[in-house]
Amino acid sequence: MTEDRKIALVLGATGGIGGSVARNLAGRGWHIRALNRDAAKASRSQPAFEWVQGDAMNAADVAAAADGASVIVHGVNPPGYRDWEKLVLPMLGNTIAAARAVGARIVLPGTVYNFGPDAFPILREDSPQNPVTRKGAIRAEMERRLKRAADAGTGVIIVRAGDFFGPGATGNSWFSQIVAPGKPVKTLKNPSPKGIGHQWAYLPDVAETMAELIERASSLPDFAVYHMDGFWDRDGRQMAEAIRRVSGGRAKIGAFPWWIVPLAAPFVTVMREVKEMGYLWKEPIRMSNEKLVAELGREPQTPVDDAVRASLMALGCLPKPAGLLSDSRAAVVR
Repeated sequence: MTEDRKIALVLGATGGIGGSVARNLAGRGWHIRALNRDAAKASRSQPAFEWVQGDAMNAADVAAAADGASVIVHGVNPPGYRDWEKLVLPMLGNTIAAARAVGARIVLPGTVYNFGPDAFPILREDSPQNPVTRKGAIRAEMERRLKRAADAGTGVIIVRAGDFFGPGATGNSWFSQIVAPGKPVKTLKNPSPKGIGHQWAYLPDVAETMAELIERASSLPDFAVYHMDGFWDRDGRQMAEAIRRVSGGRAKIGAFPWWIVPLAAPFVTVMREVKEMGYLWKEPIRMSNEKLVAELGREPQTPVDDAVRASLMALGCLPKPAGLLSDSRAAVVR
């Protein structure tokens, strides 16, 4: 990849995964161009990026922003899950059209929503995608459209990981449901049933993985899909124990109030999504990272206590030491 083509267009740069990937690539010398509906406001929080006024729903805006880019990171989602079924596929269509026009490779953070129980408990890159939810059906369709784009010559990288946590993760993340953001950790609401394993992914590790794959894109297949192992909570209690340990060891671990979800779902969009995706907590589901390790030699993995500590600081549950960076490209291999 030539130096003058190290331009990455990031859609969703103010979000968790988009922002993490953008910062990581910027640290590697990439020029980051970010599309935003309020570019002036966004530029105040991250002045090092080139902010472009526009909307991911507008094909002309995406096409103009993609000029000269060799990578388009598609990390954009409708805020608060509103109108998901109406907006997600048109936004992806705009990205595919722009990438095709300029010869860029598309990078997408994948989800486990694509899979149904027939693929459980071990998910591999070629596992059948037979989703059982509305949102899962849309995610599966997104990947089908990307596969068709790749078959037509537009390169695609998909990195699939567990539930995100870490600096930059949204307030709707499951990690932020376990603790009370902005308050010291006293009581934990653990969503995992006893004995049921669950997979988590530390955002800086996901961003590092994506960046490493982007920088070796020329050696990857046109449709390159990789799964991350992340932090595997083997019995559904290890994440809660790590939070308690890092926060001083005195917090009480209780259960997440699942009973409230169906009551709130008709009135709260996020709770409606939680209800639909609740099946992912009822049995252990783990992704195999064998293909990723074969490509990179290892998976970037930050020790869980370090990752949890940074996550709690970002949520305001622990004080930040002076001079601490909010995000980091570095990850520790374990």
